[in-house]
Amino acid sequence: MIPNSSAAARPARQLALALRAIRFSHSIFALPFALVAMLLAAGGWPSGWTFFWILVACVAARTAAMAFNRLHDAPLDRLNPRTRDWPLASGLLSRRFMWGFMLAAAALFIVAAGMLNWLALALSPVALAVLLGYSTTKRWTRWSHFWLGAALGIAPAGAWIGVSGGLAGPPLLLGLGVLLWVAGFDIIYSCQDDEFDRRMGLHSLPARLGRRRALLLARVSHGAAIVALAAVAAISPLGGFYLAAVGAAGLLLAWEHSIVAPSDLSRLNLAFFTINGWVGVLILLGSMLDLLLMGGA
Repeated sequence: MIPNSSAAARPARQLALALRAIRFSHSIFALPFALVAMLLAAGGWPSGWTFFWILVACVAARTAAMAFNRLHDAPLDRLNPRTRDWPLASGLLSRRFMWGFMLAAAALFIVAAGMLNWLALALSPVALAVLLGYSTTKRWTRWSHFWLGAALGIAPAGAWIGVSGGLAGPPLLLGLGVLLWVAGFDIIYSCQDDEFDRRMGLHSLPARLGRRRALLLARVSHGAAIVALAAVAAISPLGGFYLAAVGAAGLLLAWEHSIVAPSDLSRLNLAFFTINGWVGVLILLGSMLDLLLMGGA
């Protein structure tokens, strides 16, 4: 058993370790798309109350999902040379603290949904089930990457519901784009664990198909994501700036695929973290420029 010397550590230290474990800064992946949906649903900037609670809901939902994922995968993370030094797997972070952290984030998400409207509140357990359910998928399906994409892809729909109390085409199409984009970059990220996954009987596309075919599927997924994101402009007020941003995002994804090869994953962190971090930011900025020039914000 790994000694858990963190049991007596100060709560502030445990909180810092928990935030590090879930990579809190990566909330940026889905958040920009939720904000795009929020702006579209409101026809510009919503009230400060709505904006605040949508922001809280997005961050709390991802926090709960990532905390649960770390708890669920800790036994495997201890066996994986890449992850055995992570805070929870190494014993630096208390499981009891992490459970409390996860439950607090889930409760905050439900509270935030309730502060928006009754439909958001009613659907919040469903959203949590999708988010937490992802952690089980590598045990039983090779398509876990697309489940992760769906988990992040519900963010635009959630934000739209939070503003309007209903649903429409733009957030669904935006969510489809997010689903395909996330699935593509998660396939790339999973290539580094393909041998470990095969050895442990875990399911992933790189483990099942091999890196070359998995990376080809990631390219197809990203191409489809760009098409879906561009199509949002056809059913919304978004225009030239948004489409330019989608085009720039497409170039970034093309660059991502050019620096990762089946036999060379040395620049995988650049591909996964840096490049994908900019995709959502660019699309949010393009959306804001279109809405501002329309005078809707």
